Amino acid sequence: QVHVADSGGGSVQTGGSLRLSCAISGNLESRNCVGWFRQSPGKEREGVALIGTPSYRWYGDSAKGRFTISRDNAKNMVYLEMKSLSPEDTAMFYCAAANGGCWSPVLATRFHFWGQGTQVTVSS
Repeated sequence: QVHVADSGGGSVQTGGSLRLSCAISGNLESRNCVGWFRQSPGKEREGVALIGTPSYRWYGDSAKGRFTISRDNAKNMVYLEMKSLSPEDTAMFYCAAANGGCWSPVLATRFHFWGQGTQVTVSS
């Protein structure tokens, strides 16, 4: 049984930074895809960043140049470093793990194990 726990959200001012953490337990292979998604009220859940093999990274358009996803397999942790945050980044962020590797298109339905969500609020 795979369990995902996300944390690290908070309230920051425009231009600030946050590091989100995702703790993964259970029998999930290191090659399996882990992603960060975000959702604000009335909007679809949006893929933010994915990590699969150590060399594979995917970023949504809104994250490119600002966010960095990384993985520490020894600690079963995935991180999302977010910089230059803006109010448009305000959302509930979710960490999720897939049963296999990363595939395109990026769809939330491909991920079966989800964290409870951690709120990110960016004030102007």
